[in-house]
Amino acid sequence: MGTELLQLNVLTGQILDSAFRIHSLLGPGLLESVYETLLARDLIALGLKVERQKPVSFEFDGVRFRDAFRVDLLVERSVVVEIKSVTALGPAHHKQLLTYLRLLDCRLGLLLNFGAPHLRDGIKRVAN
Repeated sequence: MGTELLQLNVLTGQILDSAFRIHSLLGPGLLESVYETLLARDLIALGLKVERQKPVSFEFDGVRFRDAFRVDLLVERSVVVEIKSVTALGPAHHKQLLTYLRLLDCRLGLLLNFGAPHLRDGIKRVAN
């Protein structure tokens, strides 16, 4: 378990390094899709497996929900990255990511708000 946690920390560090670089060059306020595209490209260039707009299906109480939601990025099949470009993150954003983590059975997610004047103020690390 310690090795897995270390790997997740290294992976999230790579994701955050790329996000900081993109935010520092472009600044806040562009569409989420711009940041998503650039972040995915950077992570792929690092040799990471990245799935964009990954559709997720699940079953609950005997009812199957096909393509019920899409995660912005799934990195190395272990970290969910949700990208926002809003003035401020709200509780609903955090809850949304936590639900995605539970349904995907992932341990860790990053909520990145590229709309924040300073990206460090727009980062939430969410554990399942």
